[in-house]
Amino acid sequence: MCRMAETIRVYLLDDHDVVRQGLRFLLEQQDDIEVVGESASALEATARIPALRPHVAVLDARLPDGSGIEVCRAVRAVDPTINALILTSYDDDEALFAAIMAGASGYVLKEIRSSDLVTAVRHVASGKSLIDPAMTATVLERIRSGPSTPDELSSLTDQERILLGHIAEGLTNRQIAEKMFLAEKTVKNYVSSILAKLGLERRTQAAVLASKLLGDQGPSGR
Repeated sequence: MCRMAETIRVYLLDDHDVVRQGLRFLLEQQDDIEVVGESASALEATARIPALRPHVAVLDARLPDGSGIEVCRAVRAVDPTINALILTSYDDDEALFAAIMAGASGYVLKEIRSSDLVTAVRHVASGKSLIDPAMTATVLERIRSGPSTPDELSSLTDQERILLGHIAEGLTNRQIAEKMFLAEKTVKNYVSSILAKLGLERRTQAAVLASKLLGDQGPSGR
């Protein structure tokens, strides 16, 4: 592809300075890669990445104010030509599911070798995916074949139904945010939306309703 004939522009998001400096040093040793920006927070990255238009955004999955997956979703909603590579310390099926749903092109563990990470950046920059096609197919099947939604919950989005399931489990907003790779403020907004749509006033009412309607389906609808 013609993109590979030009310098690959990369943006780095990680809340640890040492990690960002290490990534920058590694990538800038390559003749065909340029780091055009970096940040430690999801909020800053969400604002800066679309403006800088990197070919690849290397995003830490877990951040104090949100997640790289949430940043991926927001950035690609503005500019779908920006490819995202999620870098995480956790080998988590739920996180991989969230990354695929957010439109990420790759999902790699921080244990990855330096040479393999450079290869991953080049691969993603060329428009290819690092995510196993079988896993993508599994995610699509999970969406298509999920159990039918109770009529009482039909007004909720898929994300809201998953979140409601976590409320039924008794998780706090912070715990839900970590589990769903969302900012805690985003979770609060979802909770308010759920209560309004269901005509409820308190979180405990939502938990009771969810337990009754969802039964043993679980928060992910599986």
